[in-house]
Amino acid sequence: MKALLVIDVQNGIVNAGNFEEELSLMEKVIKDFKAKELPVIFMKHFDKAEEKPLHKDSEGSDLHPSLKDYADVVIEKKTPNSFYETDLQTQLDSLGVDHLFITGFNTEFCCMFTAITGFDRGYKVTFIEDATGTVNTDETYEMPELDIRDFVGTVLHWSNVIEVVDVDEYGEYYDSEVND
Repeated sequence: MKALLVIDVQNGIVNAGNFEEELSLMEKVIKDFKAKELPVIFMKHFDKAEEKPLHKDSEGSDLHPSLKDYADVVIEKKTPNSFYETDLQTQLDSLGVDHLFITGFNTEFCCMFTAITGFDRGYKVTFIEDATGTVNTDETYEMPELDIRDFVGTVLHWSNVIEVVDVDEYGEYYDSEVND
């Protein structure tokens, strides 16, 4: 069975940039999973430091209103790895999931770490590159003209163990109406 992970679509991240396109693409994939009655699992990251935008007791840690109502399950996490010290694996096993699809924030942290760990735990993993986003830029990494999503997608693709697609390819490969 397939399941969709929607990682860290929280106010503290979404409100830090213009992510309309990414949110729209995530919603298309979410709606496809919902139409097929496949599980949609949202991950929520919490920081311990009160000054952080995802501090547990802040509005920033809340799921963004544009997508929160789609969540079948919400799992809290404290690290970039959605599996580490969470019940994600238990939830997936109870649902009979063997194929994970990854969307959400931040591409180069939580999405990438979760994709790699998912593969390591025996899941087929599909990383939907353009349905991820990041608050970071080429300036963050002092790497002029770095396209973070493309870089991460390329690295994961070159691994030959994680499938990397964009939303259009997802629609084509998985018999979806996302392109309509």
